[in-house]
Amino acid sequence: MSTEEKASPILDTSIPTLGQAKVRSRVGYCRYVGACEEYWINLTDEDLDEEVPGLEPGTSVAMEKAGPRELLYFDPSKTRCAVVTCGGLCPGINDVIRAIVLEAHHNYNVHSVVGIPFGLQGFIPSYGHELVTLTPESVSNIHQFGGTVLGSSRGPQDPAAIVDTLERMNVNCLFIIGGDGTMRAAQSIVREVEKRRIKIAVIGVPKTIDNDISFVTRSFGFDTAVEKATEAIQCAHVEATGVDLGVGLVKVMGRESGFIAGQAALALKEVNYVLIPECPFDLEGPEGLLANLEQRLEDRRHAVIVCAEGAGQEFCRSSNQTDASGNPVLCDICGLLKEQIKAHFAQLGKNVSLKFIDPSYIIRSVPANANDRVYCGFLGQHAVHAAMAGKTAMVVSQLQSRYVHLPLHLVTRKRKTVNVQSDFWHAVQESTGMQLGHCGTGTLNGMPKK
Repeated sequence: MSTEEKASPILDTSIPTLGQAKVRSRVGYCRYVGACEEYWINLTDEDLDEEVPGLEPGTSVAMEKAGPRELLYFDPSKTRCAVVTCGGLCPGINDVIRAIVLEAHHNYNVHSVVGIPFGLQGFIPSYGHELVTLTPESVSNIHQFGGTVLGSSRGPQDPAAIVDTLERMNVNCLFIIGGDGTMRAAQSIVREVEKRRIKIAVIGVPKTIDNDISFVTRSFGFDTAVEKATEAIQCAHVEATGVDLGVGLVKVMGRESGFIAGQAALALKEVNYVLIPECPFDLEGPEGLLANLEQRLEDRRHAVIVCAEGAGQEFCRSSNQTDASGNPVLCDICGLLKEQIKAHFAQLGKNVSLKFIDPSYIIRSVPANANDRVYCGFLGQHAVHAAMAGKTAMVVSQLQSRYVHLPLHLVTRKRKTVNVQSDFWHAVQESTGMQLGHCGTGTLNGMPKK
């Protein structure tokens, strides 16, 4: 396996290839991407949510351009592709599947595309799952529905058994749609493929509704999730303003990252408190949430709180349990907040009307909106372009406004989190009226409250 050289000595952005591309593409594009074409991207403090030694915000890093190549590694007439979806549901999965199938069939005329049912389990014979033949006809309408037509599952599977199946199926290109755990599984598959010295391109399409994959500016489904979350927040605001001393509490997804909570707050401007995992906050005390909420209700008679599911875990007793994907099982922070708020105001002799809304599973199960559909289409197309050119051990992504190839090791280094020193979080604080410069609820700062 060869690796093309990159100009960034600090951050390794090189993309492995299976070998020299010699097959001339018959795809009729007006312009092909050159074999070594790059974007020089100035990384911002939001791209770099952690310190990378020697790499400061504003540093230019070379990223390989996504797009069709004039020379292919695989002969399309002899190529077989496989698609698998893993992890939790997310708006847009079906759109990505559809885009991959349509691009492979119509523009490359590949021999066949098969779907692997129920995630990585579908590779393991003992589960007994039947393969799915994917054709333009079979995927023509799947974008109208949420979820994934292939099914999904969580948890690791033996990479050796997975590659055994890929060899038996004569698969040349494997497209893996999933989150950070799935991308780590893809790395294991790549290592097994390299160990056997076989030629299989492994291309990841990053999927996470929480928008928490490193160096992915916006993951697909995130835009839809924010749109649906704002609908729930609007309902909470109506409930809160419809009574005296009304409080609307909305739970949104975000195990370790508060992007949905923050973005939804910016979209609606009706949110007074945003609680996210990146910002510890106090419940008790003069600057705690309860005292702050007490003053808010005294002044304005209503409040809206948006809470990411991973916020405030320090207040809960940890079970030390993990789910099938190895993620810690979170405690119910919103349940605790409901109890604490009701108890606090009961001691004050005040009758607070608290309405709790949890739209989590509705949000992740709906079809993608128009923006996400466009985005998913580009991701699926670029994934096929990369695979046919012999690229491997990479994901297709949008970094800032550009579609690029990212090596798997870069996107799996850690989960992306909200940089609380960034302009994004500063804007959230301004929108809600939370004290600027304080990572938490803080005290009311005198800004006009809605």
